[in-house]
Amino acid sequence: MEHLDYTNENDNNSMLEGKNGSEMFISHEDWAALERKAESTFWGFLGCKVVSITEEETVIGLEVGPHHMNMLGIVNGGVSSSLLDNSMGMMAGALRPDYNMVTSNLNIHFVAPLKGPVITTHAKVLHSSKRTLTCYAEVREADGTVGAIGTATFRGIKK
Repeated sequence: MEHLDYTNENDNNSMLEGKNGSEMFISHEDWAALERKAESTFWGFLGCKVVSITEEETVIGLEVGPHHMNMLGIVNGGVSSSLLDNSMGMMAGALRPDYNMVTSNLNIHFVAPLKGPVITTHAKVLHSSKRTLTCYAEVREADGTVGAIGTATFRGIKK
């Protein structure tokens, strides 16, 4: 089985990279604490892993297992939906750290079956204002085949 490599150029995956390589907002310790907290949530149950986060794109990966499949032998649509929401939501939260960003709208189109063994989501911001962000994301096979696309709007609630 192909495995995801979570080490990347973002300083051992513990810093978010801003424009020109500048740190966005999170320390090594804070990032490690977030990863530990996420393990006990739906994120951890699914097996999501951060591949990279920059101001331009968030990439989330998943090693597909039998529990991610439907009875047709393809990745369940709920898994793709969750990956899309998670990747776009992570991007929204990273770009608006003073707010709790919540999904206010989510649209998904399933365009091809996904089988794995590894799938990734790639999220980008389409529009932003002070308290809202609208994002676009794709779920892809390792060969680049797009299985699902989605858009979402996130609303910021002051912390």
